[in-house]
Amino acid sequence: MPDPKEIGAAIKQICEEKGIPFEAVIDTIETALAVAYRKETGKKGKDIRVEFNPNDGSMRIFEVTTVVEDELYDEYLKEKEAKEKAEAEAAATKDTTLSTPASEALPDAPMVDETGEPVQRFNPKTDISMTEARKEITDIELGDEIRDELEVPAEFGRMAAQTAKQVIIQKLREAERETLFKLYQDRSGEIINAMIQRVEGKIVFVDLGQAIAVMPPSEQVRNETYKAGQRLKVLLLSIEKTNRGPEILASRSNPNLVSALFSAEVPEIAAGTVVVKGVAREAGSRTKIAVAATDPNIDPIGSCVGQRGTRVQTVINELGGEKIDIIHHDDDPVKFIVHALSPAKIASVTLKEEEGKKIAVAEVPEDQFSLAIGRSGQNVRLASRLTGWSIDIVKLEGAPAVDENGQPIVTEGATDETAAPEEAPVETAEATAPEATATPVEAAAAEADVVAPEAEVTPAAAEDEAVSSESKTE
Repeated sequence: MPDPKEIGAAIKQICEEKGIPFEAVIDTIETALAVAYRKETGKKGKDIRVEFNPNDGSMRIFEVTTVVEDELYDEYLKEKEAKEKAEAEAAATKDTTLSTPASEALPDAPMVDETGEPVQRFNPKTDISMTEARKEITDIELGDEIRDELEVPAEFGRMAAQTAKQVIIQKLREAERETLFKLYQDRSGEIINAMIQRVEGKIVFVDLGQAIAVMPPSEQVRNETYKAGQRLKVLLLSIEKTNRGPEILASRSNPNLVSALFSAEVPEIAAGTVVVKGVAREAGSRTKIAVAATDPNIDPIGSCVGQRGTRVQTVINELGGEKIDIIHHDDDPVKFIVHALSPAKIASVTLKEEEGKKIAVAEVPEDQFSLAIGRSGQNVRLASRLTGWSIDIVKLEGAPAVDENGQPIVTEGATDETAAPEEAPVETAEATAPEATATPVEAAAAEADVVAPEAEVTPAAAEDEAVSSESKTE
């Protein structure tokens, strides 16, 4: 028999290596011993329970019987009698289709009712009726258990020991998976320092320290390269329990990664005096984040930027140089849209609703037009996501330019003639006295229009000039 001290030391070692509670290991050992005892003694189906003492390595074995209602026992007797009668009739007619003995004719799995709940049935191996139980114990109640202690065998056979070993391995794996699930189930939305374990095709496996997370292509940044051994911060998106253990999903492209990084870098956000109201992100390229302060004496944008930009620069470095616009959130949608379209300067914003869709028309000066749109419409697209409004960018003179996707806006009834620029002679005539009626911007545009016709040479004029030159040469 092994030394009890060695047994206790082995259990503690398992707990430290697997991160499993001590009680879970003891429960695993007791379950394995109960399985081995049933295997050794042939008490199949019996409710055998074992109490194991890790201090001295001793154990006690009990056979447990549960007290149930008399009605369940009566139903069992009726079913048994009906099956025995059916077997007798089958034997008389030499029908072998019902040759199963009555003692084994009861179904192994519990039946379910219409709602899917299991229907309680009487099991002669683990249950006893109330009437029979009170013959032995007068004050016993429904649901109580009768524990009969059994003799502990001197040793278990090879098959029983092998069965116990398999049960212990399986139970320890289940306990380890349950421990990992409990460790990460409440950490969804957190940032974890991780290391790339391996890359298989387009899927990246990330080592979190005690578990492995999966980062699918949809959660990766397009212009980032992942290599084994690389360290980076990831956002835990979800943790689900599966038969193979907890399935953890990590992300590098989720917008919440930016807000979580700011929460870690900005003490005011962690304290709650500065609140992140929204994030719009195109991973690897640009992010707009809206912040607001709960304390009027605190500057939310300055808190996020930090002294000489140290705080925001730390976040930018972690995101691989991704550009970040920190926007002041405002409850007034007009002011919020103006802030969201920065760095462009907005002249005015008009709000309207069409068929339940919120639309904002932002008028911008001509020199701010391309800045408001952004490269490939990125600025207006991110501003639209951040504010929740569909934003159309319009030039200050009122001609619609582009929508939130950077596509030209075509109004109903518009033709090529209305979309084309005005004829030069008209503009030239209007530009003869710019000081009297034109603004500085209009004067500059008019001057440009005046110069262009003077420098322009038509094909017909060129031909006349060539003929004239030839006449002079002759």
